[in-house]
Amino acid sequence: MLTPRPHNPSLAALLTLLAAGLAAGTTLLAKALGTGMLGDYVLGPSMHALQISHGRFLFAFLTIGLATLTLRPRLVRPALGLHVTRSALGFGGVTLMFAAAAFIPLSDATAISFLNPVFGMMLAIPLLGERVGPVRWGAAGIALVGAAILTRPGADTLQLGALLALGAAVLLGAELIAIKKLSGREAPIQVLLVNNMIGLCIATVVVIAVWQAPTASQWAALAGIGVLMAGAQACFVNAMARADASYVAPFFYAALVFAAFYDFMFFGVRPDLISVAGGAIILSGAGLLAWRQARLRAA
Repeated sequence: MLTPRPHNPSLAALLTLLAAGLAAGTTLLAKALGTGMLGDYVLGPSMHALQISHGRFLFAFLTIGLATLTLRPRLVRPALGLHVTRSALGFGGVTLMFAAAAFIPLSDATAISFLNPVFGMMLAIPLLGERVGPVRWGAAGIALVGAAILTRPGADTLQLGALLALGAAVLLGAELIAIKKLSGREAPIQVLLVNNMIGLCIATVVVIAVWQAPTASQWAALAGIGVLMAGAQACFVNAMARADASYVAPFFYAALVFAAFYDFMFFGVRPDLISVAGGAIILSGAGLLAWRQARLRAA
């Protein structure tokens, strides 16, 4: 049996905001590696998204592995089938997200990524047998309208980036199904450790075809992505353990604000009217979905 954490909504909100800031930081570094630039500083030649994902899983696994050796939690036999499915989906989603960050503003990529609970809801119908009412379908429709705006039809480069981010949201939504099946079976640190270990194995195989020797600056950025991602995952998992998911989830939308701030500070990108409108519509749909989920749990 897992020992429940004490209910602490204030700490949960703080941890979720921290997770949002760290997660947005990984996208910033991915964009820097994908473009070869961090502001005016040259990191090196542009790096393939597959290699960025490999670095993310490598350093996240090392970070979580060190934490596991230090904390020595009780580990149980993992549900390997679910872990492999979750890790493969997560690897694909993260890779597409990192690729998208090189083409479109961070705020756009982050906003589109918030569609993953919408796709998770849709996939839960055939995979988990869940029933979805008109309010949740309406919330999904609103969010998808926002995504359609952010694809910016007619702007080929931006459209490609938005479609990559949309593909990432689909895969990460499917990953939510596997996470839901894993929840309550294993301790959070074990879930993170196994996930990153399997993700690293997948990434190591596929990165061979595109591998290039990173510069010292690129190694530092890759390490930063892994450590920030591990920190974001740890903060979010602990936040979920201290408050209801419906309470925690909306605070993670602050990642959109962090992403826009980072993009402006390091790349001088200001969100335009389309970015603001599309992001606001997606957040409205996602917020309505979270509210409806909370009502369903309370019923």
